[in-house]
Parts: sequence; structure tokens; C-alpha cells
Amino acid sequence: MQVQTSNTNLPILILGGGFTGLFTALYLRHLQCSCPVILVDQSWRFVFKPLLYELLSSEINLELVLPRYDELLHKSGITFLLDTVQAIDLQQRQVRFNSGLSYNYRYLVLALGSTTGYFGTPGAKEYSLPFRTDQDVFALGKHLRSCLQRASQTEDPEQRRKLLTIAIIGAGPAGVELAATLADLLPTWYTPFGGNAQDIRIVILQRGTEILKDAVNERLRKTAHSALSRRTAHVELLLGAGVRGVQPDAVEFEQNGQTHVLETATIVWTAGTATHPLIEALPIAAEHRDKRGRLIVHSTLQLPDFPEVFAGGDCSIDPQNPQPATAQVAYQQGRAIAHNIKALLEGKQPLPAQVHLRGTLLKLGLDESAAEIFDRFEVKGKLGHLIRQGAYLELLPTPGRNFVAGTEWLTEEMFRQIAG
Repeated sequence: MQVQTSNTNLPILILGGGFTGLFTALYLRHLQCSCPVILVDQSWRFVFKPLLYELLSSEINLELVLPRYDELLHKSGITFLLDTVQAIDLQQRQVRFNSGLSYNYRYLVLALGSTTGYFGTPGAKEYSLPFRTDQDVFALGKHLRSCLQRASQTEDPEQRRKLLTIAIIGAGPAGVELAATLADLLPTWYTPFGGNAQDIRIVILQRGTEILKDAVNERLRKTAHSALSRRTAHVELLLGAGVRGVQPDAVEFEQNGQTHVLETATIVWTAGTATHPLIEALPIAAEHRDKRGRLIVHSTLQLPDFPEVFAGGDCSIDPQNPQPATAQVAYQQGRAIAHNIKALLEGKQPLPAQVHLRGTLLKLGLDESAAEIFDRFEVKGKLGHLIRQGAYLELLPTPGRNFVAGTEWLTEEMFRQIAG
């Protein structure tokens, strides 16, 4: 079914409800944009990805990490469409959905993000667990609790070792933050079963020779190394270890010219991202994509051949001003896209997107983080944890929710400081 509207009243269609998409919609309403705004996502809930570690560890309330779109958009005038995109026709300016709906648009915002990148590694997609969504978090938590319980009951030492070995593929921010979190969290789950926390083994496998490559400066990298060495459970770094294949209960990797097999019941894949299939399917010439298949955009975040189409977040790149794939970049791009659409509607010229990086934040264990502020000052430990939590809570999509989250978390933190 095609939704018919007059040309002047065609909607601004936003595909993807992550940071870029959601903040584009919210800023359009804040700017009192006259066009209808439709935000599309295949989930009822916004996923606050920087806090997925806290969701796993229950350090913060689930409703704050996974707020519902209908709550976030309440009384905003923004239409939320729960649906899955089937096809995007840039020539006809039309998007078709699995439900049978199709919409023509006046402006289109591509904020579809990326998918897990397995890079053709045999067995990786079939036998490893991703860590990108709320469902991934719940699946990993359930799996790990089962492994720990089985480990506490088995009499076979080899089986116990396999159940208590967690392999994390990739030593980027996601891999390092997850390893640090699990190394503190899993002992709190295992000891109630009567297990010895020192038997838990977290292994990070990284093809390159350093962790957090191109993600942090050298000072923060050293801080991360130090933090990993001080966790409750042992964290082992296997650098220069290229994964050759993943099996149901093992990882095969090559290191120093030799092939090794790591037996494990848990393999988590954080080794990178791939272009979203819908972005891959767009009829965009190779010269307007980077080597990873992402869409090349102008400084205004518009596609070169389709000025009515904007793209932000993980699915696009401005080669003249590349930015890291972080929440603070994505929400600022959403703001820039909204301002530029508003300008075009008023017959004005769009402006280059301005992105200001506040710093780098890393979760390095339960109640421990490191914050590199404006790439000049490093704060770590519990104070770094306070800064990281505060910075991310500030990004929660509405002022009311931000206040609730901040109050809830700070009250708990103050109580713990007093009690301690």
C-alpha cells in the first residue's frame, strides 16, 4: 500500500532509530520543522549502545538503557513506524517496507548503522556471539550463566576449563570494554555456585600487535593495559593472533607462524563491522563509496548525486573530515542534518556539519573507567567512572529521562560512597 501525500507535504523519512536518526528527528521538531517527520526502526526500543555493558552487569536500570520510542517521542508530533525496510529507490524517492507500506519522501535520512563484520572467517557467524544489540546482551548473559552453572557441577577438569574460558575476538574498544566488564562480573556470578573465581579465564585475540589501535592515544592505551591486568578474573591478551576459523567449541588461530586451537564454550565476536545490506544495495557508484562500502558524503552530510538524501553514523563518511563511530559523533551529526534540512526548506544553503569531540571514554571494569578529556587530561578509576556515566547519561535522548537517569545513578553512587 502506497501512502499518498501532496508534493509539498511529503515527509522527512528517517531510516534507523539510533543516535543519528533519533536526534535528527528530535532536532527537527525542536526547530519547528513544518514537514511531517517519520522515524522508522525495526525495534520498539532505542538501544543506548555505549551502556550495553551496564545492561549486562545490571549496573543501570534496563528502562534507561532501552527506552521505548513511543515514550521518547511522546507529544513530539513525530510519527514512529515499527517496520523493516525492504527496498530504497533513490530515483523514485520511495522506500518500501516489509509490511507492504511504501512512502515517498521529500528528504531521506539514512541512519541504518552497520552490521557485524565476519570478513569471511569460517564458522564465525555460525558459532560466535555478537555484541551489538540488547538481544545480543541478553543472549550472552543467559549463555554465560549456563556455562558457569555447568562448570560448578562438572567433575571433568577439562570440561570445566572449557566452560570457564571466554574468547573475545577483537581488541578494539568493544572487545576491551567487554573483557574488562566480564572479568569483574563473572566472579560475582560464579562464586555463589561455589566456584573459584580464579578459574575464570578471559582471552582476547587480536590480529594486530596492539590493543585499541587507532581508537585511543598511547596514554589511554597504557591505562587500559594496566586495568586489564588488575581485574578480578584473569585477562589474557593474544596479540598477533589471526583467527582462521571458529568451531562450536574452539577457536583456531595463527600466531608467530604457528597454528593453535583455543578450546572454549564461549566465543564473542567484536572484530569489526560491515556495511549494512541496504546501503550495499543502493545504486551508488564505487567512486562515491570508501573501501569498506560506506557512502561518501559532502561536508553537509548529503550524498553527492542525491542532495535530498542525507547520511550519518556508521553507514557514511566524509573523507575530508572522518570521524570515529561513536555516540557523541552520531548525535551531533543528527543535529547537523536537522539544521540543514531546515535550511533547505527555507531556501537557504546547508552548512558543513560541525562535530566537536569531547574526549574518549572507556569502561575498564565494574565501577572503573578512564576518561580522556579533550585529548589532554586523563581521569581514571572511580572518578573516571563518574565522568563516563555522567557524559553518557547526558546523551540520553530527553531532558526528563536524563534527569531521572542521573538522579537514580548518582543517588546510588552517593549511598555507596557513604556506606563504604
